[in-house]
Amino acid sequence: METIRVLQVDAFTDEPLTGNPAGVVPDADGLSSEQMQTIAAEMAVSETAFLRSSETADRRIRYFTPTQEVDLCGHATIGTFAHLHDEGLEPGTTTLETNVGTLEIELEGDGTVWMTQDEPTIREVDVGYDRVADALGVDRAALEGASADLPLAVASTGLPFLIVPITYLSDVGAAEPDLTAIEALTDDLDATGIYLFTFDALEAESTVHGRMFAPGAGVPEDPVTGTASGAAAAYLDRFDAFDGDLPAELRLEQGHYVDRPGQVRVRLDGAVQVGGRGVTVLDGSLVVPDSDDDEILEA
Repeated sequence: METIRVLQVDAFTDEPLTGNPAGVVPDADGLSSEQMQTIAAEMAVSETAFLRSSETADRRIRYFTPTQEVDLCGHATIGTFAHLHDEGLEPGTTTLETNVGTLEIELEGDGTVWMTQDEPTIREVDVGYDRVADALGVDRAALEGASADLPLAVASTGLPFLIVPITYLSDVGAAEPDLTAIEALTDDLDATGIYLFTFDALEAESTVHGRMFAPGAGVPEDPVTGTASGAAAAYLDRFDAFDGDLPAELRLEQGHYVDRPGQVRVRLDGAVQVGGRGVTVLDGSLVVPDSDDDEILEA
């Protein structure tokens, strides 16, 4: 057995115990997939980032939920680089190898982290409003009332999400998701989760208010989601939600209905950039059992 350093960093916030908690293992070289999955299950947050060396970029991260590996995670990336800022990483641009390819990360002097995501892919889907309303536990009329110019579509900037507009903030808050139905729906659509949103936000500076459900990935409800926010912003741009007057920066608030409020900043200037800060709330060590996994891990 060995002892490794583990952290919890709350991402997309400056306030401890708000935003989205991410596990961060800052030295994961040598850990097997089995060990990383065991650590992620023990951390019991939506995603844990395992920072590794890379032969093709400055660093590599692998991401695990409590139940499976996922290819990309926005808030765990923000949390990892917020930790690196605290450890003395100089501001500037760096490269990060992930399972979806090499991404560009920009670190500002105040600790704000900007993550350039994949080029957006967006596809409209032919799925009935009845099925979506039943899965989310919302009123069908509230979905249709928001759908005049904004269709149901799966959008991805690294991970695919079904993007679902709804009329009012009260509709978002009143959602009673059927997690089994959501998992079946997202499986059918080849999506990671559902991002439900409204323009009826709490804060004046916010563009939208959202909630994200991904039970198929082991995340019943994620507090504040970087990958879904990037996908939602690309969706809003694609369907001209701002009538040709796209804001220089979108702000997507999330997490209030699970008592973990936070805000994701998104820029759409030639590429999708997701930004935010993070605060370390736990820094300790974990005893890791030996692995039976004979996999030879690449850096």
